[in-house]
Amino acid sequence: MTTTVRRNDTESRYEITVDGDLAGFAAFADHDGRRIMYHTEISDAFSGRGLSSTLVAGALDDIRRSGTRVVPVCPLVVAYLRKHPDQNDISDPAGPETLRWLQSVLR
Repeated sequence: MTTTVRRNDTESRYEITVDGDLAGFAAFADHDGRRIMYHTEISDAFSGRGLSSTLVAGALDDIRRSGTRVVPVCPLVVAYLRKHPDQNDISDPAGPETLRWLQSVLR
């Protein structure tokens, strides 16, 4: 099984593929120099394989390389960061103003 995580800027998301098939994605919105990760989804056909962790880890690696900070809003990303506190050095909390901005964009 070959998995690949890549950033798709056109769709504003990170995607994970398994043997070339799209297995899931993590949606983001860039605001104020930070990448807000707000939704992660793995297709049912690929669930139970640990792909969500692989996806989030790949996304965080890309964010780190770009010098950007991440704002975890998606519960899955929040849980990943709790389990991997070594990744928190690039994480900012989601304050009320960030959440209001995100809600206005997603409408």
